[in-house]
Amino acid sequence: MSIRKAIILDRDGTLIEDKDYAYKIEDLKLLPGVIEGLKFLQQDYLFFIVTNQSGIGRGYYSESDFFQFNNHLIKVLEENQIRIEETFYCPHIKEENCECRKPKIKYIKKIVDDWNISIKDSWMMGDHPSDIQFGINGGCKTVYMITGHGKKHLRDLKANGIIPTLVHSNFLEAVEEIRKLDI
Repeated sequence: MSIRKAIILDRDGTLIEDKDYAYKIEDLKLLPGVIEGLKFLQQDYLFFIVTNQSGIGRGYYSESDFFQFNNHLIKVLEENQIRIEETFYCPHIKEENCECRKPKIKYIKKIVDDWNISIKDSWMMGDHPSDIQFGINGGCKTVYMITGHGKKHLRDLKANGIIPTLVHSNFLEAVEEIRKLDI
């Protein structure tokens, strides 16, 4: 089996509008450029979603609500000929200090092992400092999206010495730069 590359995607604020604990299907709204950008990348990358979902741990919604919402997102993407290989989620609150919450790399290890991914040739895209730290900890390149919560946490990146490979406010422009860097 040949080595493959991945785009690991945060969900809320990166792929979809972040509605603060999004779980209602009627609230699902893809961000601009997501469909076009993913289509542009899919010939060279496998796609994975890794998302912290502390709303489950806080009791704001159930795991069943999460799966219903996420399955709807996957269906919308499939209707646009985009395949997400797998979604990984952490249902815990930060204070539980679990192994599955970003920036810990349990899910990057699983993606690398299960899908024969070259992590150094892969990318993590997200709108939180923990997304970028997750990518750095796992050994991949990173794109900090100034979408969702990205703008309000931009200072946190700098204050904590977290340096993403790229910073973008537009998904499609981020994808175009990923393609240029990977040529």
